[in-house]
Amino acid sequence: MPGTNLIVPVVLWGKHAPTHCISSVYLSRDQKTLVTGCYDGQICIWQSDPETLKMTPRCLLVGHTAPVTCLSRASIIQDNNFIVSSSEAGEMCTWDLVDGKCRESVKLTQVHTNIQAYHMCNSEDLRLFCNGYYAEILIMDPFSLEILFSLSSKMNPDWISALHVLRPSSRKDDVVLAISITGTVKVWSLLGHENKQSEPIYENESKQIRCLNALSLNCCAYNQRTVLIVCAKYCQIYDAGDFSVLCSIQAPSGERWMSGDFLAPDRVLVWSTEGKGYLYKLPANKLRGKAINSSVPDHKGFHGPTVAHDSPVLFGILSHTDNELLSCPPAMRFVITSSGGRQRRLLLRGDSAGVVSIWNVDDAATPDLNKVNTYAPLVLTSMEIAWSDMNPSPVGILDQLHVPDESEIKLTASIYLMALNRLVVGREDGSIVIVNATHTVQLQLLHGRHQQLDDWPPHQLLLGHNGRVNCLLYPHHVHQRYDRAHLVSGGIDFAVCLWDLFSGSLLHRFCVHAGEIAQLIVPPHNCSPRIQKCICSVASDHSVTLLSLAERKCVTLASRHLFPVVTIKWRPADDFMVVGCSDGTVYVWQMETGHLDRVLHGMIAEEVLAACDETLSDDLGGSMSSGSGDLQGLANPAVHFFRGLRHRNLTAMRAATQRGLAALQHAGPAAAGPLAAPARPRPAPLTVQPFRSNPKDPESHILFFDIEGLIVELLSEEYSAMSPASLEAAGLISSEYMKAAALTQSASPDATKRISGILAKMKEGAETVQTKLQAKAEQLKNHLDNKDDGTTPKKRPKEMCLSDAPHTMEIAQILVSLLHAWGLDPDLDRVCESKLGLLRPMVPVCFGVVSRHGHMAVQLPTRLISWTEACAAAPDDPLLVTSDLPPELLTQEKLTRLFSSKLHWELSTTLTTNHLLSIVALANTLMSMSNASFLPESEMARRLHRPSTRSSSSWAAEEEREEQLAAQQAHIKQGWSLLATLHCVLLPDKVVATGAKNFKRPQVEMLARRWQHHCLEVREAAQALLLAELARLGPKGRKALVDNWAQYLPLYTHTESINPHAAQKEPAEKLAKTVDEFDEEEEEIVRKPSSLAELKRKQTTAVVLLGVIGAEFGQDITSEGAAGNKRRKDVDSRKSSVVEGFTLSSSNNLARLTALALTHLLQAPACPRLPAHTPLRRAAVDLLGRGFTVWEPYLDVSHVLLGLLEMCSDADKLVPSMTYGLPLTAQADSCRTARHALTLIATARPAAFITTMAREVARCAAAAQSGQPSPAYHALQKGRAEVLRGIELLIEKMHSEVAELLVEVMDIILHCVDQSHLKSKGLNEVFPAICRYNQVSHCPATRRIAVGSHTGQLALYELRAGRCQSLAAHSGPVTACAFSPDGRYLVSYATTDNRLSFWQSTSGMFGLGAAQTRCVKCYSTAPMADVARLNPARLARLVWTNSRTVTLMLADGSETRFNV
Repeated sequence: MPGTNLIVPVVLWGKHAPTHCISSVYLSRDQKTLVTGCYDGQICIWQSDPETLKMTPRCLLVGHTAPVTCLSRASIIQDNNFIVSSSEAGEMCTWDLVDGKCRESVKLTQVHTNIQAYHMCNSEDLRLFCNGYYAEILIMDPFSLEILFSLSSKMNPDWISALHVLRPSSRKDDVVLAISITGTVKVWSLLGHENKQSEPIYENESKQIRCLNALSLNCCAYNQRTVLIVCAKYCQIYDAGDFSVLCSIQAPSGERWMSGDFLAPDRVLVWSTEGKGYLYKLPANKLRGKAINSSVPDHKGFHGPTVAHDSPVLFGILSHTDNELLSCPPAMRFVITSSGGRQRRLLLRGDSAGVVSIWNVDDAATPDLNKVNTYAPLVLTSMEIAWSDMNPSPVGILDQLHVPDESEIKLTASIYLMALNRLVVGREDGSIVIVNATHTVQLQLLHGRHQQLDDWPPHQLLLGHNGRVNCLLYPHHVHQRYDRAHLVSGGIDFAVCLWDLFSGSLLHRFCVHAGEIAQLIVPPHNCSPRIQKCICSVASDHSVTLLSLAERKCVTLASRHLFPVVTIKWRPADDFMVVGCSDGTVYVWQMETGHLDRVLHGMIAEEVLAACDETLSDDLGGSMSSGSGDLQGLANPAVHFFRGLRHRNLTAMRAATQRGLAALQHAGPAAAGPLAAPARPRPAPLTVQPFRSNPKDPESHILFFDIEGLIVELLSEEYSAMSPASLEAAGLISSEYMKAAALTQSASPDATKRISGILAKMKEGAETVQTKLQAKAEQLKNHLDNKDDGTTPKKRPKEMCLSDAPHTMEIAQILVSLLHAWGLDPDLDRVCESKLGLLRPMVPVCFGVVSRHGHMAVQLPTRLISWTEACAAAPDDPLLVTSDLPPELLTQEKLTRLFSSKLHWELSTTLTTNHLLSIVALANTLMSMSNASFLPESEMARRLHRPSTRSSSSWAAEEEREEQLAAQQAHIKQGWSLLATLHCVLLPDKVVATGAKNFKRPQVEMLARRWQHHCLEVREAAQALLLAELARLGPKGRKALVDNWAQYLPLYTHTESINPHAAQKEPAEKLAKTVDEFDEEEEEIVRKPSSLAELKRKQTTAVVLLGVIGAEFGQDITSEGAAGNKRRKDVDSRKSSVVEGFTLSSSNNLARLTALALTHLLQAPACPRLPAHTPLRRAAVDLLGRGFTVWEPYLDVSHVLLGLLEMCSDADKLVPSMTYGLPLTAQADSCRTARHALTLIATARPAAFITTMAREVARCAAAAQSGQPSPAYHALQKGRAEVLRGIELLIEKMHSEVAELLVEVMDIILHCVDQSHLKSKGLNEVFPAICRYNQVSHCPATRRIAVGSHTGQLALYELRAGRCQSLAAHSGPVTACAFSPDGRYLVSYATTDNRLSFWQSTSGMFGLGAAQTRCVKCYSTAPMADVARLNPARLARLVWTNSRTVTLMLADGSETRFNV
């Protein structure tokens, strides 16, 4: 399975419904959803109509690996759409029924057989009471799936076979009644405040009765004195007081009871393994209790002689009319539902053929004592029936090869060759078909020119198997050492065939097995050279072989296994292949000789298998080389065991096994080597995975589109074609940055040469860097991929003989065409078809959702049936009606249009969010590429026309063509931008305008979690969507959101976190996976988090969300206080209203808390829980920058700035990886975000930025003199280039604000620029920006710099002595100053007091005393006209014409000369 970046699964189901052998069944209280679990581990969700109970299968949840035994509701809230499922393997999941996401999943050692959801006293929601193959009763939380506490037995502890929880009518506490398999009845009473600490909780009383292996136990709800216990052969009614048997019912002959329940105080419903329900009336004189209105005195002695009417009477049977036999007992359940205020009692049954039937028990509940009535089910349906109702039937991936009249050949195995864009499919009749993958997908899903075929669509056939093809393997994908042309297939005919992909010829046929081939795998890469050329095949006769593809013969035949082979592990160093069988035995084979070394059982067998895993992980970390292996393995008994094997040392082996598994847990995999940093392998843009719910089914196919992988491929194809010059023009290689960085290094004469050399190299390197990065990633990837997983693509081959033009564009075309909301904007649709080359979908697409832990939900094509009414109501398209299409195709076309414009966006919020993110990110990517259109002709043009680096040619035709191309490109870019705008901003209103009743909005929290996604395009899309959604919510909606999430803000003080729980941001493994792996919930009500992990997730989301709202809509974070009523409604007046929104009132705590949380995230030291470079940190940095004006009152500005500088200190090292739009390394990404934040802060509050930096510089200087450099000093030293960049930017953007702080700016510049530069060059060369100010003058001769300040002071910097003196020169701001050419005089001028002064520095005798600077001469000047005062920066200039004369040039053009 691909990781959960942003994945869009699309399913092609094919003509056959998946097998669904039902093992458990559940109906929601409101009768809207029916859920069935099956023996293959899937769960199907059916949509049902509460009135008629008509059902259609809606979606399939995939994730369990074993039969689903229990389904239970998760909440008391009627319309809460969560259920809990549990399987025979001990896996439990909580699913969201609306969009099918798995919200939580755990794997327990205990396996449940029964779960009762019960609302305990003193608890706010349901608890799950579970019993199963263990001796306790576990009470679990349905949302976090944690075990809250367990009930244990003191007397004869044994497995509990059935339990019932109830609240006695007169009491406040809950009573748990249970029976163990040996027939002991036990009672616990619970008060509701039990937890783990109060264990063990023993039973209050217990009693042995004769009833063994009970199947179910029920108390009568109407009369709590009677209890029904059902066993296979009989069911008995007991008196709850003393557990005496009141009466019993024998099972009908040939049937066994399954379970039962009470319908009334004296009527029961019991159902049998044949799937029939039996209704009995109990004899009134045997029952006791207040509810029984019989005249029987209730005393112990009254057990009269049995008379005829003392035994229960059968009065009704619920059964199917056809009475067919079932292959295994059906799943049945009695439910009480309530819809529209009236209760219904239903009996559900799901059987092995996948048929669901429902009886209405109320119809049959009144006894007609004269005869026994039989009732047929109300509703009867199955997946097969739903599938056959569909006309035309759902599409499969190879439908183009289907001949209309013949029966379809089933697809039995398939594999996708990423690099060649080929799909290889094995079929039932032994043929193997090879087709172009993107083309075959287009044929099934999209309208377009490709549909007009005269002949068979192009494909290649390999014929060589007799009978079904079971498995396929393309070894080159798994490891490069195999030949690219080799394809291996295994069939039902006991043969393994080796094919040449390119010529289509059969190279060799291995016939060594004596059973059908079940699996083909590749041995690890560190085996001996001979084994490296082999592949391993497993067959149904329990044999395993190693077949050498190079020698074309069988190297090893391992065939003495008595049981089916379950696992194969490898010990390459010892030349062992370790085979585990289903009965738990382990066979150790020598690979080279084929000799069976030993057979192991029991504990030691498990240990050996576990030890194989250990070494595997060591190979990945690269630490388990032969030398260091001995040290690492000492802690690990199983490794000793292998060493013992190697030296045949039996005592060592005994000692190792006795140490047991205890040590195994501690010896984790070794830390990965230094290579592991950039090892994010490139995800494949598309993987096609075969999918079947049952081994006998034909395959369906799931296409996984990986958005990030697709964007990376598109961009790298784009950049590989660009020349370095055009790369720099596009701003992908930044040479300016290098210049700024160079200033901070000391200037040796050859530094300048080095720098220009670096720039030149970078331009050349631009292309090679990318190939190197790619090579490195590939190399690491091969290192990492020891998984025998044929689906992960390994490498793009050098020569694409099989394939046509690169297929990335085709993949993008398919995906954008499927996700685009056709029909909302007809003009845009026309542009899409004519200019961008999108294709309209032909069928409503079945999408899927991938959630955490690799669980997945896929929509079933049959959900269309439930949309027919919506479709019928939609207006007809006149063009379609007049065409001569058959009616079913007409309706399908109409449905498709309705789907893409409206129904698609009503499915679920998760789908809406993922799809909008994907399409916006892709549209932005394509917009940034040149000429990115999917039309075949423009694609050709784009290939032929590379941006030319030649000198422009003189041909007119050529120029005209350039112009045409430019115009075309502008059109295309505009098209993509419109597409992005539609989905980002306009979609909700348009969808609602089409009449959608329940448009599912994108989820704010999902978008917030992707605020700093590692893929830049996805990040930008998420930010744009989130801001659009927040803007659409309006002030009220945002206020509600803020109030909802404020409770989750972690509380930090300035120094330390107050409450330990809140401070624990994401645990390391969560964060390492990036913040977007959180599950997203459907509900609007924010539920109380049920587990610590969920609380942490909520906290991170809250920080980001409140940060965004504060930064972008500052006035919303106010509490309703004095500030509340001043709130502005329109967002345009944002900047002014920000400050009001954040008045420093005492009530307004929220902004402070958010600011503190953000700074905490910026400054928290790196630790396993919060590593240095994570999306969460990046988000905090980004939001500090964006909302700086809002947070400023609560921040320690210098801390924040230094923290940011620290983050972008290594920018110059990271620049090469910042060039491409490819995913950055985490460090480069943090660096980029920090730089951006610094820029934002500097431009938002220039004064704060400059004064803070100047203060830090002064501090640093003081610290440096005392010889104790502080951490701040290091941050400043590292971030010098960044500071210079910021100041340059400020001078450019905010000239006048900087003018007021010139002295501070000069302090900062002189600290950051290495002084050696100023020896040889003037200030205007070193830092030209500052010389734009007339108030600044530098004299290279005496190495002094003068700065006129805003207060009328003159600051003189003496670079030689490294000191600065200040003179009170004027009464107002200094307008200009200048040194004379020889440096003897300095002249200064201020417009406010109209004075011009000459200053001369006299040093003491022989330069010994202190230098004195005094005013030599003063002139009064003519006052300036008022007009000229408007632009103070351009007001006046002073120019020395010779060493004694200076000219004052005013803005109005007048010049005046003055002499010293």
